[in-house]
Amino acid sequence: MTYVLIPGAGGQADYWQLLVDELGRRGREAVAVQLPAADETAALPEYAEVVRAAIGDRDEVVVVAQSLGAFTAPLVCDTPAVRLLILVNPMIPAPGETAGAWWAATGHAEARAGYAAAQGRTPTDDVDLAVDFFHDVPAAVTERIMAAGATPQSAAVFTRPNPLRRWPDVPTRVLSGRDDRFFPLDFQRRLARQRLGVEVDDMPGGHLLALSQPQALADRLEAYRRDRR
Repeated sequence: MTYVLIPGAGGQADYWQLLVDELGRRGREAVAVQLPAADETAALPEYAEVVRAAIGDRDEVVVVAQSLGAFTAPLVCDTPAVRLLILVNPMIPAPGETAGAWWAATGHAEARAGYAAAQGRTPTDDVDLAVDFFHDVPAAVTERIMAAGATPQSAAVFTRPNPLRRWPDVPTRVLSGRDDRFFPLDFQRRLARQRLGVEVDDMPGGHLLALSQPQALADRLEAYRRDRR
């Protein structure tokens, strides 16, 4: 069985490298997908085709999607090889919903501000990478990622139509970091219940679990794989 890993905004396959290494130590093949995120002509249909190409002729696949990657992931689950879908700190889409409309439709800003206030942080509309995303990532890992430079994300994926018409008939698990400051855990629980009818599993860590908790994340993915059987 192969893990096919879909990144979030920016589309960088390198986001998954630590997890790929951990899964490799467990004897598992893992393919990290590079999405054409900087291409203004590419949106969800094109992203899905890139993922389908990565799946190729493999006959048993677990699709894992991070954050914005949750908009692409259900579109590839019509591929017969996909046996399980795992969403990690995801933007869970509703059928036909664009990624641009998702923020207001879900009440994200209010949830994020409320969580910041509860933690004693000053709520702000601005995104601070260090505060919101890298607060629990080891310094050496953060330095490596930052040294690679900013990863552009075109607006097309947020504005062009979402072809999703119904959630796929593939077992779906949702995993969230307890310390995610961008998509707080209670917010994720509400969204998963409303949109998927499933309960969220949680683990230590923030929004970037593949960077901050690669060993623990690999263990969770392997547990989901075994449970599926």
